[in-house]
Amino acid sequence: MRLLKQLVVVALIALVGGQAVAAVDWNTPLTLVLGVATAILSLLAYAWIVRRTEHRDPVEVARKGALGALSRGLLLGSGLFAAVIANIWFLGDYRVLGWGSIAGPVALIGFTAGAAVTEELLFRGVLFRIIEGRLGTWLSLILTSLLFGLSHLFNPGATLWSATAVAIEAGGMLAAAYAATRNLWVPIGLHFGWNFAEGAIFGTDISGKSAPEGVLHSALSGPTAVSGGAFGPEASVYALVAGVLVTIAFMWLARRRGRVMPLRRRATEAATTATLVA
Repeated sequence: MRLLKQLVVVALIALVGGQAVAAVDWNTPLTLVLGVATAILSLLAYAWIVRRTEHRDPVEVARKGALGALSRGLLLGSGLFAAVIANIWFLGDYRVLGWGSIAGPVALIGFTAGAAVTEELLFRGVLFRIIEGRLGTWLSLILTSLLFGLSHLFNPGATLWSATAVAIEAGGMLAAAYAATRNLWVPIGLHFGWNFAEGAIFGTDISGKSAPEGVLHSALSGPTAVSGGAFGPEASVYALVAGVLVTIAFMWLARRRGRVMPLRRRATEAATTATLVA
């Protein structure tokens, strides 16, 4: 029941905020304000509903240490996407045609903030965290990654391949980031940094969605496996490989820190066996 209550509260704000942002049609100041407002309201609502349904402080979104964790995620996300674009550029399938605009990146701050925060709260804060408590880290990672990929299947230019790529590279990576750090600020920063670099800096589509011009006016060409085709670089093999490598690194770190939760039944059996042996 708590899963349903938390989903409804956060999803409602995400839906209303997303519709409001879409309605202003990339008006720079309104997109910035509405997107940031959606992010802040969803964080407050998440903290409130977690306190009501779980009777605890939502330490995963605690303000202490938030700036550092968010910054680390931002650097990783933007650097990772830059590496993906560098590989596509090396093959001649990403070209810079000139300078873009300033208004576009400003609007994308709001758009990206709203999307990154609400999606992380829904998929990692609610779904991954609660499912993990029953099915363990690995099964939760797989299930929520599939759901995350499916949620992108209806985006413009989406295909079964692009949804699968998003599920593996982003769903897995972001869940692993939460598992390793046990806070939502790192995956929020990682998600924001990736998307902001994708649209606001390098001027490519974000998960198939057309965005205003970024800092760079650019063009993608070549095979879908390299450029991502109509969906954008997230459907590129380079993005897939980058996401998998970071997922492995985060899960290694989570295991080293003792933060990989087993399936509850196995955990109970192990505890019972230990008690009998003792």
